[in-house]
Amino acid sequence: MSGQELLFLLSGLKWTLALSAVGFVTGAVFGLLIALLRTSPNAITAKIAEYYIAVFQGTPLLMQLFVVYFGLPLLGLKLDAWIAVAIGFTLHASAYLGEIWRGAIQAVPRGQTEAANALALSYWPRMKDIILPQALRISLPATVGFLVQLIKGTSLAALVGFIELSLAGKFIANQTFRPLIVYSVVGLLYFIICWPLSLYGTRLERKFAATSR
Repeated sequence: MSGQELLFLLSGLKWTLALSAVGFVTGAVFGLLIALLRTSPNAITAKIAEYYIAVFQGTPLLMQLFVVYFGLPLLGLKLDAWIAVAIGFTLHASAYLGEIWRGAIQAVPRGQTEAANALALSYWPRMKDIILPQALRISLPATVGFLVQLIKGTSLAALVGFIELSLAGKFIANQTFRPLIVYSVVGLLYFIICWPLSLYGTRLERKFAATSR
């Protein structure tokens, strides 16, 4: 593989990392909101959040990308491929992170909530100061694991024309007629990114399991 071809792959890798970062960060913001709504004492908002999670967890990410990229233009909203896939990944990530954090919130010992109630703390101060710091710590291994899946899932963005790592590899493979070599390099780049994160998530899981004994 020539230096120019490797640089093209690294350019695709750059966009893979950018899309992963945008999807994860914006998904985390909306996911936290979904988790709070899901655990809210208000039955209506909790049910809306439940349906939101069900829709985006119950449909393939590829379909969600297609709906955003091809569906919104039918409503007069033609989006650039970058913006479309960023929206798609945000919706996808917010549903999964919202459910992960919902479980973590509910895993916080009930005594913490009872103590907050005894101090006459309302819902939002109780969540912000007592429940969420503990819940986010509990959810870290699962959150890191989801980030790994999100990075690998960015390859689906290629199907709507977004040039990330896998599509860059496809272009080079078609030009050089050496798919085995090209996709081996592509796989290696994914491995270099995802493997340390997987190890970190496993380490966190073991650490928290040890401290909870």
